[in-house]
Amino acid sequence: MGTLNIEPIHPEFGAKITGVDLRDTPSADVVDEIRDAIDDYSFLCFPGQPFDDDRHIAFTRLFGEPEASHVKLGQEGVIDYLGTIGNVQDDGSVLGNDHQRTRFQTGNNMWHSDSSFREVPTYISIMCVYEVPDEGGQTEFISQRAAYGRLPDTQKETIDPLIAIHDYVFSRSKVGPDAVTPSHAKSLPPVQQKLVRRNPRTDAANFFIGSHAREIVGWDYEDSRQLIDSLLADASEAEHVYSHNWQPGDLVIWDNRCLLHRGSGYDADKYRRRMRQSRVQGAGSTLTE
Repeated sequence: MGTLNIEPIHPEFGAKITGVDLRDTPSADVVDEIRDAIDDYSFLCFPGQPFDDDRHIAFTRLFGEPEASHVKLGQEGVIDYLGTIGNVQDDGSVLGNDHQRTRFQTGNNMWHSDSSFREVPTYISIMCVYEVPDEGGQTEFISQRAAYGRLPDTQKETIDPLIAIHDYVFSRSKVGPDAVTPSHAKSLPPVQQKLVRRNPRTDAANFFIGSHAREIVGWDYEDSRQLIDSLLADASEAEHVYSHNWQPGDLVIWDNRCLLHRGSGYDADKYRRRMRQSRVQGAGSTLTE
C-alpha cells in the first residue's frame, strides 16, 4: 500500500496529492512514490505544505541536481537555484506593471517547457507558493503526451525521427528588444532537441515543442513553423487545458519532459504575487535518450 493519496484532477493528466507532510524529509520509499507519480500524472499538487527556501532546496535535491537559474547565470555570472515568480522581491518591495522585471516575466505567458533551450533541459520544476493575487495569476498546463496520442499513426511516423532547434533568444525577442542582454544571449546558443521523447520508465511518447522551438532541422522555415504551430494548436484546445489556481502553501511539481505551461497574467500594480521555483536538471541531452 502506497503512502500517497492520489486524486486525479484532469482527464488527461494531473493529480492532487495528500497523505504526506513534505516538511519532514521524505523517506526514500516516498521519494520513489513521488517519482512514479510524476511519470504517471506529470503534474502533482501537494496542498498545505508551507516551505521556506532552505527546505525547498533540500527537497529539490531529493530528485536530482538543482539547475542554476539561466537568468542570473547569464546576466550576472551568479549561480542561484531559486527564482521568484511574481512581483514581491526578497526585501518585500513590490514591482509594478511597468518594471522591466515584470515585463520580462510576461514571456512566461507563452506555452513553454522550462529550459528546453538548454542542451540538458529541465526534468521537473518545483513551485512553492507564498502570496497570490485575488484576481488572475493562474498557470495553464497541457500534456504533449496526450496530444501525441491523438495524432494519426502516419503523422507519428513523420515526426518521430525529427530534430527541433530550441532558441531562447528567438522566443524572448517577442517580449521586446531589451528582453535579453548580450551576455545572457551569448550564454544560451540554440540547441537541438528530439521532437519526440519517450519516458524512460513507461516508454510513453510525447512531442516536445513550445515557444522556444524555432524550427525543424533540415526543413524549410515556413514548413517548420506550420508543423510546430499546428501541433501546439491541437494540444492547447480548451478541453485539453488544466488551469491551476494557486493557493498559499501549495507545493507543485510538474514534468517538463512532457508538459507545456503558460502564465495567464495579473495586475502587478494592484496585487502581490510571490512564488519560488526550483528546477531539477534532466538526465542528459534528449539526443541521447
